[in-house]
Amino acid sequence: MRYDSITEAIGNTPLVRIDPAVHGLRNIDLYAKLEMLNPFGSVKDRPAWHMARPHLEADTDGEGTVVELSSGNTAKALALLAGMHGRGFKSVTNRMRVPEIKELLLLIGAEIEELPGRSECLDPTDTDDPLTQFHRALSDPGSTYLHTDQYFNPRNVEAHAEGTGPEIVKDLDGRVPDWFIACVGTAGSSTGVAKVLRELDPRVRVLGLVAHKSDFIPGIRTMDEVHEVGLFDPATYDTIESVTSDEAIDGMITLIRRCGLLSGPTGGAAYEGAVRQLRYADAELEGTGQRRTAVFIVCDRAESYLSYVRQRRPELLGRTDRGRSAVAVTDAEARAQGRVIDVQEARRWCAEGDPRPLVVDLRSPHAYAALHIEGSVNIVDEVFEDLLRGGLPFSKRTPVLLACPVGEKSLRFAAALTRMGHPDVRSLAGGIVAWRDAGAPLVRE
Repeated sequence: MRYDSITEAIGNTPLVRIDPAVHGLRNIDLYAKLEMLNPFGSVKDRPAWHMARPHLEADTDGEGTVVELSSGNTAKALALLAGMHGRGFKSVTNRMRVPEIKELLLLIGAEIEELPGRSECLDPTDTDDPLTQFHRALSDPGSTYLHTDQYFNPRNVEAHAEGTGPEIVKDLDGRVPDWFIACVGTAGSSTGVAKVLRELDPRVRVLGLVAHKSDFIPGIRTMDEVHEVGLFDPATYDTIESVTSDEAIDGMITLIRRCGLLSGPTGGAAYEGAVRQLRYADAELEGTGQRRTAVFIVCDRAESYLSYVRQRRPELLGRTDRGRSAVAVTDAEARAQGRVIDVQEARRWCAEGDPRPLVVDLRSPHAYAALHIEGSVNIVDEVFEDLLRGGLPFSKRTPVLLACPVGEKSLRFAAALTRMGHPDVRSLAGGIVAWRDAGAPLVRE
């Protein structure tokens, strides 16, 4: 197969049947749509090219810079596309949470700007959020940026309605699958594929998967975050369920070790969510002689998420408990050992505690400067982790309240401190976002 441009290789990804011996479903054929085999490595290659192409073709002077609010696969694909056309690329984000992706973007030549956004996802209704303000500025007629706008651009959905969906039907010999399962990030792939499948057969069942509340799975929104995405429409899905990061990693390992698919955690989450949901339907089909078909998407590859796995499941990378540092806390350990406190209780503790807790804000200096809990101190999570490696950073007599954007990182640190012998450390449930949403006061530096 010969191409004149790498962009011609985007799409037409394989549809691979998962061995029933792996998933255990007796009456349902489960297929994986391998979007990880797109040339830039992810499901985002399609919408990135579909969204960027009009900008790149219209920018005849070649001086525009492509910009996107992305810290992951969309940014990677756009950076490569921009570079191919002699343009620069700028990634704007709350923060880069996966170090391998950040390093790869820098290698590609991208510019990265981490604005002090108050949540992990763009919230267009929060007019004071710097990310929202920057997003609105990009839409200004005088903007010099070529803004692809993945959260609201209908071409994000079109890329999958014109490509991914029809490819699935073609590879199933013209049949529409009975179930389609997709993780929800910008909602482009799930919306686009569901649209074309339903036009062909309204009976298709669509399962949307989101990350468990306050959990983090790269590329997937939590239920709270997904409602902030402009392309998200609840009517697209028959069912929306949550998946934990532990389940995502379990599914990832199954796909890698049992199926030979070098899937990332998003594909793992899709697999686990699919099998969990389909078990009920499989039981109902038993003895009927009927067979059904289901398809899920493997979004990207494993190599970019080794640090994510190392942090949550160090034993998978040969890190035994004996060799682990006090900071290495799994998700299960965080939930079991970390103490959580809600906003109302935290406010009471800060006002009436004897002694009152030391409030530690783990966000970036920019986010802290924009808005923070009055009286809190700012210790960025990477620095705080280094402090813990040297032992307890506070006296055991000092009660501590930890806060991060959504409560995920702070819970992990709370568990680590508890394991190290600190008697009274708690994580703010839902983080600064929950504090803000509850109407609790925040101050500027």
